[in-house]
Amino acid sequence: MKIVVLVKHVPDAQFDRHLSGEHNTTDRAESILSELDEYALEAALQLAEARGGEAAGNQVIALTMGPAAAVNAVKKALQIGAFSGVHLSDDALAGSDAAATSLALAAAVRHLGAEAPVDLVLTGMASTDGETSLVPAQLAERLGLPQVTFAATLDVAEGRITARRDGDAHSDTIEAPLPAVVSVTDQINEPRYPNFKGIMAAKKKKVATLSLADVGVDAAEVGHSGSLTVVESAEARPPRTAGTIITDEGDAGIQLVDFLAAQKLL
Repeated sequence: MKIVVLVKHVPDAQFDRHLSGEHNTTDRAESILSELDEYALEAALQLAEARGGEAAGNQVIALTMGPAAAVNAVKKALQIGAFSGVHLSDDALAGSDAAATSLALAAAVRHLGAEAPVDLVLTGMASTDGETSLVPAQLAERLGLPQVTFAATLDVAEGRITARRDGDAHSDTIEAPLPAVVSVTDQINEPRYPNFKGIMAAKKKKVATLSLADVGVDAAEVGHSGSLTVVESAEARPPRTAGTIITDEGDAGIQLVDFLAAQKLL
C-alpha cells in the first residue's frame, strides 16, 4: 500500500496563541507536530506493518505544507516511523485558508501518485490550530475520491476500507473502495512515541521539498489571493476579571438566581 499522511506544524498548545502581520495570520514561532495527526500516522503505520512493512513495498509518506520550519512536523513523523517525507513549501502559500490549502495538498498528492497511485490519504480529525475539520472533505472532493471522516476504527481488505464512526447515540459502519481519503479520531489508537532507534533512523530518511511549480499550482490560486475567507481584524482577548463571590448568609440561593438572571442565563 501507498499511504500519504497529512501532518501539520501547529502552535504548541501550552503557549498563548497570537496573530501577526497585516493579514492576521497565526504566529507559528513555537510550533510542533499536531497531536491529532499522530493518530493518523499510527493508523498508517499499523496498516503498512500488517502487510509486511517497507520491505514488502509498502509506503507511509508524511506530507506537510508550510514555511521552512514546517519541515519539523515531517521530521517528527519520520522519528515516529514514517518511511519518507514531503514538504510543500512556497512563499505564495502564506495565508492560505482551508480551501486554498486543500487545493495545494490535492496537487501534492497527485504529484506523489504520478509514478505509483496513492491508495489511501489519512488525516487527523482536525488541526489543533484552525480546528475547522474542512480540509479532509475538501481534499477528497478535489481528488475525486470517496471520503470517510471521523473514523474511530479502520480496516482495509480486498481493496475496500471499513470504518466505524461514533455518534452521540449510535455508531455507523461505513465502507468505501480504495483509493480514499479518511480522517481519524483520537479514539482509533494509541500513537507510539519516537524511541532512540527511530530518532537515529530518521536522520537517514528522505525529505523531498516541493514548490508550487513542481505540483502545477498557480500562485494566484493559493495564499491570500486564492483564499475564500479573510481575517479583516483581530484583537487580543480581554484579561479575565475577578469572579463574583457569594457569601452565604441564608440568602445565597437568591443571590445566585439574581446573578444568573443578570447574566441572562435564566
